[in-house]
Amino acid sequence: MPRNGVADASRIFVHDIPATLWTPHRPARPEKTEGGRRFKLTADYAAAGDQPQAIAELASGVEARERDQVLLGVTGSGKTFTMARIIEETQRPALILAHNKTLAAQLYSEFKSFFPENAVEYFVSYYDYYQPEAYVPRTDTYIEKDSSINEQIDRMRHSATRAILERDDVIVVASVSCIYGIGSVETYSAMTFDVKLGDKADDRRLMADLVAQ
Repeated sequence: MPRNGVADASRIFVHDIPATLWTPHRPARPEKTEGGRRFKLTADYAAAGDQPQAIAELASGVEARERDQVLLGVTGSGKTFTMARIIEETQRPALILAHNKTLAAQLYSEFKSFFPENAVEYFVSYYDYYQPEAYVPRTDTYIEKDSSINEQIDRMRHSATRAILERDDVIVVASVSCIYGIGSVETYSAMTFDVKLGDKADDRRLMADLVAQ
């Protein structure tokens, strides 16, 4: 709901995806090794002004399975904190979509500070630089495809995927490039190993299998 005054262009949409959503090629879902953890918000301040009403109404809408909700507010009105409170109130994992990497990084930092005990993950394109192949007819010039991958961001993408598979208390902050995913479910699942406490395993064989993937 809007704050008093003129609302800016910054909007946060709240979506509730039905549990019966069908996806193709879904493998058997393993038991989550770190499931059952609750979202716990940490902040030096409490909701104030219009925030308590917005939190209550949006959380109620999520529980009522409202498909679309919009939170409007001027810059600095505490929209991110409001969303953090809604996540804590509903105790549901969340995907936060940002317009670009810069905003995603800012939101990741904020949610990380709000939920230090939970899995706040970052999922954006791992390309620092990407030049698609091109042809310039006027000069008869072919430009070869070139790219540079940021290995740290690549690791963070895999960390986000692992958190989703193993935990319930997950917040993924992502740019719109996350719609391309990280590969097919079958391929990704084939590169994983289920190792539990108490299992007996040959460490050399396990490492060899991991490297072979």
